Amino acid sequence: CGYVATQGAIGCGGPPKELPKLVEHGGLDHVAYGLYRFQQFPHTARDQYAEAVLRVGADAYLTGDTVLAFHNLTPLAPRHLRIGVRRRVRAKVPVWIDLHQEFVPEADITTYEGIPAKKVAKAIEECIPNMMGERLLEATKVAREQGLITKTEEADLLNKLEGAK
Repeated sequence: CGYVATQGAIGCGGPPKELPKLVEHGGLDHVAYGLYRFQQFPHTARDQYAEAVLRVGADAYLTGDTVLAFHNLTPLAPRHLRIGVRRRVRAKVPVWIDLHQEFVPEADITTYEGIPAKKVAKAIEECIPNMMGERLLEATKVAREQGLITKTEEADLLNKLEGAK
C-alpha cells in the first residue's frame, strides 16, 4: 500500500530521523504524525483503509460496515471508517475515522491484503442491529460465494438474520 510508520522504519532497521529528510527531498509524503507514504506507489481503493488503521496505531483493525465495504459486500460506502481498538486511543484522528473501543478475541481478527480487520462473519453479525436485513442477507450470500465465510458461518448468520426479523 506504500505506507510506512515511524515504528515500522525502526523495526526494519531504518533510522526514523531519515523519514523527514525523504519528505524534504521528495519520494515520501508526510500523512500524519509518524505516518508516511511513498510517492512511487500507485494509489488504490484500499489506501484509505490502510491509512485509517495506521493512523490509529497498534492493534487497530477494520470493523463492522467498514469490513463489508472493504470487500464490496454492500452497495454503499460508509461515511466514516469504523476502526476497532482494544485500548484507549489518545491520538487525534480525522473526522472520517470512527473509533470503537471493544474487546474482540484475537481469533476474530485477521488480515485482508495486509490490513487488520474483524473477520467477515463477525462483521456481518455486528451489523445486524443497524443494517437492513436484505442487505445483510445479500452480503452473506456474496461473502460465501467469494470464499470469505464458510458454509457453517453462512448457516449461522442466516439463522441470526432470520431471528432478527
